[in-house]
Parts: sequence; structure tokens; C-alpha cells
Amino acid sequence: MNGLSYAWAIARKDLAVEFRTKESLNAAGAFAIVILLLFSFAFDTASDEPAELAGKLLWLVFAFAGALIFNRGFAREMPNECLDALMASPIPAASLVVGKAFASFVLLLIVEAVSLFACGIFYNMNWTRRLPALFIVFVLATWGLSIVGAVFGALTVNLRLRELMLPVLIYPLMIPLLTGAIELTGALLTNQPLTPDVLLWGRVLIVFDVVFTSLAILLAEAILLN
Repeated sequence: MNGLSYAWAIARKDLAVEFRTKESLNAAGAFAIVILLLFSFAFDTASDEPAELAGKLLWLVFAFAGALIFNRGFAREMPNECLDALMASPIPAASLVVGKAFASFVLLLIVEAVSLFACGIFYNMNWTRRLPALFIVFVLATWGLSIVGAVFGALTVNLRLRELMLPVLIYPLMIPLLTGAIELTGALLTNQPLTPDVLLWGRVLIVFDVVFTSLAILLAEAILLN
């Protein structure tokens, strides 16, 4: 098996466990919907205000909901020393980190899809007008969130306060990614033209993904042995 095959095997295992228990999905999904519902009472859905603010609100919700998913990625391997067994196996360290990131990526995309439907209902907003472009933005930004979450999930897995430390560590790093995702999503939801200034944020998302994925692969062994 090559590295990608090992990564896919890890991701499949994590997704199978999650779809059986639904621990992270239920927590992250419920959190996202409740926050969107609460904020819907603060806006006049008959105006354009909800659509203008939806990009900001959605990505803040996704960032916080993602932390609930990232925390479980490596923490579920702690009982019975499963993480030590995985590290002692022939699976490359990079494949383990990337596999965990891909599992989080799929779960977070599911939460985002549910949140978009809820957003359309709560805010009386049509988000389907530019769906292909919106999908590309969500994929790029969600992978960036997931790879950073996997790296720092591995770094904090042995900490007693990992639920607190993980968000504290990852949110400052995510500022460029979240800013780009917010700008692009806001422009798409309000049906604004994608000017060169707006498209520049798409390049930021791509560079962020490439840089952090490369760092995760190169430093995977040191990360897991921390």
C-alpha cells in the first residue's frame, strides 16, 4: 500500500466509527443549527442584511463546530493505547495525519451542508444561485480547517485541557483562511461580481492549503512523537 492508500484506510475507519456513534456529527451539527437559529432573531429577514452577514456568521460557526470534530480525531485513539499501536504499525506518520484530516474534512462538509439548508430557512436566503463557485470555496476552506485541526489535534491529544487548548492554538492560524472564506462566501451569497480583489482571496485559500498540507506531511513524525 502507498501513502494515499494508508491515509484513505485511516479516513474510512474514522468515518465508519463516526457514522456508527455520531458523537462529533451530533455535537457539531446541533451547535451550528442552534447558533444560526439564535442569530436569526437578531436580523430582519425581509431585508438584505442576513445575506450580507451570512458569510461571516457561517464561517465563524464552522470554525467553532470544527473544533468539536477535530478534538475527537486523535482523542478516540487514546483508549487501549490505540494511538501507540497505529504509530508502531507500518502506516507512515504523514498518512495518519492526512487520513485524520480527510475524515474531519468529510464530517465538516456534512455539517456545512446542513447549516446552509438551515441558513436558507432561517434567513430566507437563496444560496443556490452560484452553487458551483460556493462549493469550490467551501472545499478549499474546509480542507484548510481540517489539516490545521488534524495537526494540532495530534499535538494536544495528550493534554488534559485539550478541549480548551486546541481552539486557542488553531484560531489565530486560521485568520487568513477564515478571512478569505468570509470574503468569497459573502460575495457569492449576495450575488456580487467576483472582482480581482475578491478573487485574490481564492489564491490565499489555495496557498494556505498547500503550505499547511506540505508542513503536515513533512513534520508528521515529529508531530506525532511530541
